[in-house]
Amino acid sequence: MPRTRVKICGITRPEDALACARSGVDAIGLVFAPRSARYVDIAQAQRVLAGLPPFISIVALFQNPAAEEVRSVLAALPVSCLQFHGDESETFCAAFERPYLKAVPMGAGADLRDYARRFASASALLPDSHGGERIGGTGETFDWGRIPVDCGKPIVLAGGLHAGNVAAAIRSVRPWAVDVSSGVEAAKGIKDAAAIAAFMQGVTDGDSRG
Repeated sequence: MPRTRVKICGITRPEDALACARSGVDAIGLVFAPRSARYVDIAQAQRVLAGLPPFISIVALFQNPAAEEVRSVLAALPVSCLQFHGDESETFCAAFERPYLKAVPMGAGADLRDYARRFASASALLPDSHGGERIGGTGETFDWGRIPVDCGKPIVLAGGLHAGNVAAAIRSVRPWAVDVSSGVEAAKGIKDAAAIAAFMQGVTDGDSRG
């Protein structure tokens, strides 16, 4: 089986982006949702990415944005993939000629197969523990048993993951990728290099024991 990919979301500082790169992270997430404690504007995002080495994917996260907000970010930053965490329609998500992830609010009782049908153009679904007005990054898990064996889309698993549970999550769900934010933080928006390294070891353990 292929190794589980890793995205670390909510990067706000250049040194945290570099710590991700040095630990072998596949992608970093920049949050452009103003209500989030991990929000960055374009200028801050440019500083975060300025020293990043090549071959790290950049994911831009939005929640119910105006189309112009998304276009402004795409024009200013080397974004590889978009991530939508709100009530965006498939037509809206697919309008920017970029691969996109659609977050699925498992905390609101969402059904992954329903989302797979409604967002057929999505590159992957991202089940998270959020629901209602919560964007994610809460550190809360949800019942992984609610994820079907095959919902028709690759799964990027999020929601309360950390070094202590990511191996079990990988063995349970077998996702394409895992996504962590608060689980590798010293404080909101401030990542911890040792926690990132421990999380990556947990991913390796999950891949090797199942």
